[in-house]
Amino acid sequence: MNARPILIMAGGTGGHVFPALALARILREKSLDVVWLGTQRGLEARVVPAEGIALEWLSVGGLRGKGLVTLLAAPFRLAVALTQALRVMWRRRPLVVVGLGGFVTGPGGVAAWLTRRPLVIHEQNAIAGFTNRCLAHLAREVLEAFPGSFGGAVQARVIGNPVRQDISALPPPAARFASRSGPIRVLVIGGSQGAARLNAVVPFALARLAGSARFDVRHQAGERWLEAARQSYANAGVRAGVHPFIEDMAEAYGWADLVICRSGALTVSELAAVGVGAILVPFPAAVDDHQTHNAQYLVREGAAVLIADRELTAERLAGELQRLCAGRGKLLAMAERARLLAKPRAAHELAASCLELARRAA
Repeated sequence: MNARPILIMAGGTGGHVFPALALARILREKSLDVVWLGTQRGLEARVVPAEGIALEWLSVGGLRGKGLVTLLAAPFRLAVALTQALRVMWRRRPLVVVGLGGFVTGPGGVAAWLTRRPLVIHEQNAIAGFTNRCLAHLAREVLEAFPGSFGGAVQARVIGNPVRQDISALPPPAARFASRSGPIRVLVIGGSQGAARLNAVVPFALARLAGSARFDVRHQAGERWLEAARQSYANAGVRAGVHPFIEDMAEAYGWADLVICRSGALTVSELAAVGVGAILVPFPAAVDDHQTHNAQYLVREGAAVLIADRELTAERLAGELQRLCAGRGKLLAMAERARLLAKPRAAHELAASCLELARRAA
């Protein structure tokens, strides 16, 4: 492998970490060394070492919170993080630095610019976050998952979000639906941490439908809300497989006729990659309401239905389920529209950008 690596910056949640892992795997397949900049608190602390990738730490976390102490400490914490990131740049001497979101991207991106390392920014959401909006002006190349995420402020190229190979390799909707009969298969996902609103409402929405046995339900509730979700299904008189976390998401997506979930950027991209219809309930506290904008990518093309969190009731959800699930024909049409929106080459295009900049820097 090359002595000078590609440095990937990503941390915090799966929405940042899993696309970055997809990129890392492709780069390593091409015999490039990869180093990761993250924190000890995020998901990356567990999954990156398991991949055999060297992980450099920033010892400070994000700056969320509005208390006086947080505001007063912010300049000091940013200075510490920037100093640590600069040390990584000087020690590792990366050929290219690529940011995929999370707190580390801010100080890491500035450190890359100060040390004149080529910087690539990838924005996963339909509305670019504050850090990426700032770093976009320092980057050699700006890539986005959804059109217009930077609002025309910078020139960005649309490539989609990198998704795991096992998900993008699933058979097309027509092949999956061809031999299906019996109950409609509903997959409920609240993200890796679960979504309390979905856990509370979905069981009673299903209970409102005459003959709810016509649904086969798998529900990822999150460890924190697992027992409450199971009790909700029991109280509603609905049978469902309720799990804290679904390890094999490719199998679960491939099994489903319809998905009910939030609309994080990676989830929306995975729905398109698989080709499966969805009822999307955007997380209302998302910064800049970006989950609503993410959802619109599928909704505009008839691949999904959007229900605002404030409008999510058992009655409303039951009505949508009844309309969509009268037969598999409508669900198949939604699935095929979703598949047309897939960007299966996203990880390869992101890797190609890194490789081209690395070639110039070598």
